[in-house]
Amino acid sequence: MTSGSGPSRRQVLAVAAAAATAPLIVAAAPAQAAGAARSRTWDLTLLGTSDTHGNVYNWDYYRDAEYDDSKHNDIGVAKLATLINQIRAERRGKATLVLDAGDTIQGTPLATYYAKQEPITATGEKHPMARAMNVIDYDAVTLGNHEFNYGLPLLDLWIRQLGFPALAANAINAKTGKPAFLPYVIKKVSLGFAAPTLRVGILGLTNPGVAIWDKGNVEGRLRFDDMVATAAKWVPIMRARGADLVLISAHGGDSGTSSYGPELPNENPVALIAQQVPGIDAILFGHAHNEVVERFVTNERTGAQVLLSEPSKWGQRLTRMDFTLARERGRWTITKKAATMLNTNTVVEDPKVLAAVRAQHQKTIAYVNQVVAQATVEMSAVESRYKDTPILDFINHVQAETVTKALAGTQYATLPVLSQASPFSRTAVFPAGDVKIRDVAGLYVFDNTLEAVVLSGAEVRAYLEYSAKYFRTLAPGAPVDTEQISDSPAVPDYNYDVISGLDYDIDISKPVGQRITRLVLPGTDTPVADDAQFVVAVNNYRRSGGGNFPGIVKTQVYNAQQEIRQLLIDWAQAKGTINPDDFFQPNWRLVREGVPVF
Repeated sequence: MTSGSGPSRRQVLAVAAAAATAPLIVAAAPAQAAGAARSRTWDLTLLGTSDTHGNVYNWDYYRDAEYDDSKHNDIGVAKLATLINQIRAERRGKATLVLDAGDTIQGTPLATYYAKQEPITATGEKHPMARAMNVIDYDAVTLGNHEFNYGLPLLDLWIRQLGFPALAANAINAKTGKPAFLPYVIKKVSLGFAAPTLRVGILGLTNPGVAIWDKGNVEGRLRFDDMVATAAKWVPIMRARGADLVLISAHGGDSGTSSYGPELPNENPVALIAQQVPGIDAILFGHAHNEVVERFVTNERTGAQVLLSEPSKWGQRLTRMDFTLARERGRWTITKKAATMLNTNTVVEDPKVLAAVRAQHQKTIAYVNQVVAQATVEMSAVESRYKDTPILDFINHVQAETVTKALAGTQYATLPVLSQASPFSRTAVFPAGDVKIRDVAGLYVFDNTLEAVVLSGAEVRAYLEYSAKYFRTLAPGAPVDTEQISDSPAVPDYNYDVISGLDYDIDISKPVGQRITRLVLPGTDTPVADDAQFVVAVNNYRRSGGGNFPGIVKTQVYNAQQEIRQLLIDWAQAKGTINPDDFFQPNWRLVREGVPVF
């Protein structure tokens, strides 16, 4: 979808799909061997990826080294390509489909570079994720919520660069009420000699949370309908238009819960879709970054078993779904279905994918290794979740300073400026000496922009109380395990905030909602009055409702659309030195009955 222009080719296709009276047929898959036809059963394999998040190479740009973690996972589309090619070779002459469930063009410095530093919308260059995925030759991709991070023009160009359809049935053009992207495809698949054609319908569903998380990019242009209701609308249409088998590629988890409030449709409704919407055979899903090898959900209306699978994140896993089919009374039926999961750490990277993206990969490495400043001491984020640390104060200092300067001479100039930051990374480090762009990017891994709003003292307290639910309740004297101190993943690290500019205690021995036992003006014992007024510097994700924090969704008093990561880089470059003495102000602590935990 484009801004300020006529409909794109994708929009035209979407409208055509919505109005068509015949199925949309896409090129056939290879035929199955003739021997299978004599057995009266045939088979279809679906390979699924999701949440690749800009990972092509098995590379950690923040460490400038090959990726590794405690479980020795590998990452990247190049690894996925090797597994996919192996399975295609094993099944030569048999039908194999490859789908992706979204969150593709955001998440690494590689993806950021071609959205921000040399945006494809300015250069016309092909996006690295388009290059990589075109080598694999997917059958379809679903749009994830992070596809909308860089605006609709870049998204539209990326879609046009793909050699396969991009789907999002519940993303609706706000003006026309029609699908803004292609809702579905029906692929004509050949299963073998003398076997009737199998028509496979593939429906794509994106996440309704886009309306909050990327409000600035989509408000007034797109709306995002309920995923369950959208499936209920399109599955019967796909069946009526000839789909023998219906697959859904959905960018939403299976927990049935949301990270935001009830104002939007459910964020993770995949199991509900399977349960409530008849006519679905299987769902490939993503968004939650979980590894769900095989889950069956019983449809409450038909009793059918719907197969679900989620292939982790970043290209660590590949879902494989296998279907056995029979032809009975002129109709296809599934006699067996199952899912398995393949690990990309078992294979090498595909050389064709590496070659397609090598120049962009190398340019990104050169960029992130540029030195921006000298740090006087090492600063680590490893304790930032439970201790006030200089590296998190660095973020808050730059944000507060930026907003303070911007509001000089305005009606808000006399208000104290607070700042919000989250411990996005547990591994980020500014080494003593050279600090590079990759060090700053490793601290602030999201492409958030800086905004500011005015909160009262009472609202600040409520905000901090909400944030403090991140911690488990630990009685005075109970042992403290820093690895278990938080309620993660129920409350992820990025939904825990610290605030600078006021002094406060969080008593983790008390119930949630009663934990901010001390909230005073900085360096004093003066309690913050409920009617006091503060400007709060905050990222756009939080201000637009991400995390469902109270009181923060209100009109901005500052919004210059400046990316926070770039503000941090610019500040460091301008100063030349990152010295904690310039910004570290310990202002919060964890306590139990007034006794500091650390």
